[in-house]
This record gives sequence, structure tokens and C-alpha cells, in this order.
Amino acid sequence: MLFGADAPGWPVVLTDGPVVLRPYKRSDAQAWASVRRSNETWLSQWEPTPYGSWYELNSPAAFRAVYADLRRSARIGAAMPFAVCYEGRLVGQLTLGNIVRRAFCSAYAGYWVDSAVAGRGVTPTALALSVDHAFRVGGLHRIEVNIRPENKASRRVVEKLGFREEAYHPRYLHIDGAWRDHVGYALTTEDVIAEGGLLARWHRVRSSF
Repeated sequence: MLFGADAPGWPVVLTDGPVVLRPYKRSDAQAWASVRRSNETWLSQWEPTPYGSWYELNSPAAFRAVYADLRRSARIGAAMPFAVCYEGRLVGQLTLGNIVRRAFCSAYAGYWVDSAVAGRGVTPTALALSVDHAFRVGGLHRIEVNIRPENKASRRVVEKLGFREEAYHPRYLHIDGAWRDHVGYALTTEDVIAEGGLLARWHRVRSSF
């Protein structure tokens, strides 16, 4: 299926070392289901309240609906949904969603990753890759990330990358069975352009560890 002017910068494959961001494929169903099912405890506490069992909602059959929805959103320019791969294996997802253009030129970033690769720099690398692409090719000016205050690991990701903490949103999203507060972070192109982009910033930060 062709993507036109409504979806600048998509589809695309982005790479930095062993981390690869790419569009999902129909053949990802089994790998997606396997990693999602094995990470229920790790992921469910941070995700929208499910309307069924985790096992069924993360089955290969369920992936087909997820895939169709993500592809439709990408086709109309409302999202850039990436499968996150590490050393050749699908280990997560990063989506730039709710893309609004015209005077706003903004999107929200959301992500999850397999607990087996947590702490290896996969998520900050993926986020930096996607933000740079969105700013340079995707025509966006601002990326927002909203995170539950208790999610220290996810907050560390954006703080390492230099996202600004801008807001506190009471009862913002229905997550894991209740309306949960979120902390709002954001970056604009002006925040990273002088440094050669967010990935370049992340490489410098990582080398100082």
C-alpha cells in the first residue's frame, strides 16, 4: 500500500548499532505475541486497562487487529508505529502517535520493551532515533511523553535524553484499572538542533557513564 504526502517520513527503517526500528510486518505475529505474553507482569501495570485477558489480547490472532490499526494510522499520517528490534529479535514497540500537523506539528511518544533487554540502552536509543527522524524528515516540531510518576525506569529514559518535565496531569489515563496521574515531558527541535540531534546527545551521555 502506498503512503503519500499525508505521511511524510513513512515508512522507514532506522538503525543505530544493534537497535533497529522498522514498520511491523504480518509475519511478526508470533514474535509479538511471545514477547508480550512473557512480559505481562512487567508491562500490564503501565498499560491501558485491558478489556479481556492478557493472554488473549496478546495472541497472534490479536496482533492482526493491532497490525491493521497501526498500518491504517500510519497511512493517514496519524502515527509512526515502529517495531523495536535488538540483535535481530523483536523486543518492543515505539509509536509516535496522535500526530497533529499545521500550527501544532506535534506527537506523543509511547513505548514498551522486553524486560530481558532492559538496561541495555534499547529504549533511549529507539526514542532518540525516532525523535530525530520525526524532526528532520517527518516535519514535526514537538514530541511529548507522558509517564506515570511511579514508573521510574521510563522517567529515567526521558531524563537521560534531556526531555523537559513540563506538567503534572491528574487522573490523565485509565491505566491498570484506574485513572492514573501522569508527568508530562517534552522536546522541541530547538532543544536538540545545536547538538546535532537527540541521538548524538544520547551517545555523549552514554559515553560518560
